[in-house]
Amino acid sequence: MTITKPPQLSFSAASSPLCSLKGSLLTVAVLTFLSLFYLSLNSLRTPPPSPIVLESTIHVPHPQTKDESYSDVYHSPDSFRLNYAEMERKFKIYIYPDGDPNTFFQTPRKVTGKYASEGFFFKNIRESHFRTLDPEEADLFFVPVSPHKMRGNGTSYEDMTVIVRDYVDGLIAKYPYWNRTLGADHFFVTCHDVGVRAFEGSPVMIKNTIRVVCSPSYNVGFVPHKDVALPQVLQPFALPAGGNDVENRTTLGFWAGHRNSKIRVILARVWENDTELDISNNRINRATGHLVYQKRFYRTKFCICPGGSQVNSARITDSIHYGCVPVILSDYYDLPFSDILDWRKFAVVLRERDVYDLKQILKNITQSEFVSLHNNLVKVQKHFQWNTPPVKFDAFHMIMYELWLRHHVIKY
Repeated sequence: MTITKPPQLSFSAASSPLCSLKGSLLTVAVLTFLSLFYLSLNSLRTPPPSPIVLESTIHVPHPQTKDESYSDVYHSPDSFRLNYAEMERKFKIYIYPDGDPNTFFQTPRKVTGKYASEGFFFKNIRESHFRTLDPEEADLFFVPVSPHKMRGNGTSYEDMTVIVRDYVDGLIAKYPYWNRTLGADHFFVTCHDVGVRAFEGSPVMIKNTIRVVCSPSYNVGFVPHKDVALPQVLQPFALPAGGNDVENRTTLGFWAGHRNSKIRVILARVWENDTELDISNNRINRATGHLVYQKRFYRTKFCICPGGSQVNSARITDSIHYGCVPVILSDYYDLPFSDILDWRKFAVVLRERDVYDLKQILKNITQSEFVSLHNNLVKVQKHFQWNTPPVKFDAFHMIMYELWLRHHVIKY
């Protein structure tokens, strides 16, 4: 009997298409994994694309010029730079045209001497682009009364108050601008100490207006956030500006002047015989030589500036001009431009009671600290000088900037 074997199926032939399909799928999967892995790895190495920035949002740094060395002598250099530029573009002052220029109004008595700051302002405001002839576009209104001219004419204090009162009352009656703010957007300028007294006959001028004065003593009515301290500058200066000459300054401290205040009496009594402080209890006699007083500033590190009959003194701006670090020895003195300048970066500010320790305080200032004070002093010299016509950043422009700051708080 013949046994017939069942036919044998060939698995190799039947499974060949199936294996081919599985292999293709596996290959695709591997390649896909490798591609995704590569892309993920590459994304970690490549920075994300930069966002699109509109041209108007790009900040271009302000180019520094030789005149604009904004440094740490200012409380806020960036704010000063930006606000100053805005002031130059926008600020407008209207000068009331009333008053005879040949008497006590409109024009200064003179632009020399220790009250020159008043005269320079009267002159500079007319030379500047800040003046407007249209009162409707004015930010502030200038009341052009010159107490210095009254004083020079021999006008008594009683007559001054009447003249000022009648003039101001006339402006209030004639123009509508005073009544919008009760005078808060008005200001007057006086450097002579009698000037403030001359306005006492008009209480609204004292209380409401911005007073720009050389005697800013805040214990007798000066209001720092409202009023403005006017630097008392004795121009023209007798000698050129000092500075960058620390090696020539071998005298520790210097003062010479009249004993017309309590602090000056104490200063002279305590230190006039000292061998390191050059203290004289009177003005230096001109017979001793030409400009001896001014030349002392060139040789001194620290120039003592005590208050006299008023808290202010032209000696402060003399010290700054000649490169001698001023030592402020006067209580209640709202220093000029203190809203803008950090006085402790270029001056030594003391209380009057510190006079007894004056020498030790000055000796405790290291040479490097003195050099820093001196270098910063040179940077601010331009702010304490008047020019005609006015020059950017000079005393006139600094006063205008102080007024600009104050006009922002006035509401109609």
